[in-house]
Amino acid sequence: MSDDHTHVQEFFTARAADWDRRFPDDGPAYAAAVADLGLRAGDRVLDAGCGTGRALPPLRAAVGTRGTVVGVDLTEAMLTAARDAGREDAGRLLLADVSALPLRTEVFDAVFAAGLIAHLPHPAENLRELRRVVRPGGTLALFHPIGRAALAARQGRRITPDDLRAEGNLRPLLAGSGWRMTSYADEDSRFLALAVRMD
Repeated sequence: MSDDHTHVQEFFTARAADWDRRFPDDGPAYAAAVADLGLRAGDRVLDAGCGTGRALPPLRAAVGTRGTVVGVDLTEAMLTAARDAGREDAGRLLLADVSALPLRTEVFDAVFAAGLIAHLPHPAENLRELRRVVRPGGTLALFHPIGRAALAARQGRRITPDDLRAEGNLRPLLAGSGWRMTSYADEDSRFLALAVRMD
């Protein structure tokens, strides 16, 4: 978790140009997670912390031409990489901070957030801001293309008890932020927690 936006921007700016080359096999996991989100044609979906936009094409495929797809990210270099990859065709890209989204209240049916929660400076507040832009009954997907143990091994660290993505930590965090967790999967091949916005 980071409490310094500048650090997050520097981290991702330095890695943006070759991000997709470093993780070339993540596409199917993104597509499967989007499928589990249960989007319908015409839905409006926000990709929060969209990075290089790997989720944008499957999100667009799920909501169709009548739907709306918006990707927001804090790092301009990641949005540039998304444009360079041609993913701007799948959704509108915005340079924005998820702690203060320049978006209307209750405008989206769903939020997709890949790898985001570990980089949120104030997770409870930030999850409430994501809740603000989603209609009552709308959904949230917190996703990572590999599970917690596999990610920790990749990064050369151990999982700690205070890991926000642990089910025992994430469920009350979501509940306190106005979300009800509906499913939780933490496997080597993916991490996916789904939640519904409570009224």
